[in-house]
Amino acid sequence: MRIASLVPSATEALHALGLWDEVVAVTHECDYPPAARSLPRLTRSVIPEGLAPAEVDRVVRERTARGEALYELDEALLAALGPDLVVTQAVCAVCAVSYDDVSAACGRLPGRPEVLSLDPETLGDVLAGFEALARAAGRPGLGRELAGRLGARIEAVGRAVGTAARPRVAALEWLDPPYAAGHWVPEMIAAAGGRDVLGRPGERSRAIGWDEVAAARPDVVVVMPCGLDAAAAEAQMREFAEPLAALGAGRLVAVDAAASFSRPGPRLVDGIELLASVLHPGRVERPPGLAAATVTAVPAG
Repeated sequence: MRIASLVPSATEALHALGLWDEVVAVTHECDYPPAARSLPRLTRSVIPEGLAPAEVDRVVRERTARGEALYELDEALLAALGPDLVVTQAVCAVCAVSYDDVSAACGRLPGRPEVLSLDPETLGDVLAGFEALARAAGRPGLGRELAGRLGARIEAVGRAVGTAARPRVAALEWLDPPYAAGHWVPEMIAAAGGRDVLGRPGERSRAIGWDEVAAARPDVVVVMPCGLDAAAAEAQMREFAEPLAALGAGRLVAVDAAASFSRPGPRLVDGIELLASVLHPGRVERPPGLAAATVTAVPAG
């Protein structure tokens, strides 16, 4: 089977499922596994590079309000590659090429490839999506095996953190303006032995004010700007040091959101293990290769 992935999380899932040899194209954002960088790229962003966080938010809001796409699909390349299965999503309008555009493009292709939309809202949905992807690829057993392995790792974290006191955690998906992380992130925090004081499982991320974050009295603030790695998250954490410090949290943590928080792929479990290692040092080991930066006892101002 020839598979085109239009979502970075699906690209990662196909690799984890052992179906990498069947992947013929990916998105411009796909960077894991490293081999994804050498595959044909079917998309590009229309958002200019180098914008400040507030400018990114403004441009995204303006384009979506006008009904304009944030990504473009190379339909000619898609047709030339002739995929049997195209994997996309409809859960987030700012994360990938729109589902309607993908469906329309595939409907114009001679082979009429199957279009699979993976739209998780919760951690359970993410695991179920791996099984759906494997079924669509004709290998259902691979999906059950992967979901089982990842579920076992989550359960192991739960046993490790046990009945330890649960710190109050504020997860911020963006800083200008601040966004409280939603979807599967509150469940990740709970699985890691924390208590999310801003988000609710399955609910969308939402813009909030710094006063609301402060009123939640977090012990730990996790900075996870959507789509950015740990170094970029740390840079933003330091840029917004004053409002973050004013929250009064004992620790600020910048994490690799692109790898293990904003993409609903297999590496969400790495994110759970990372959070557990931060919230409960000594109980869970930090996953190898997953970066994070921590600032302890930040002084206000």
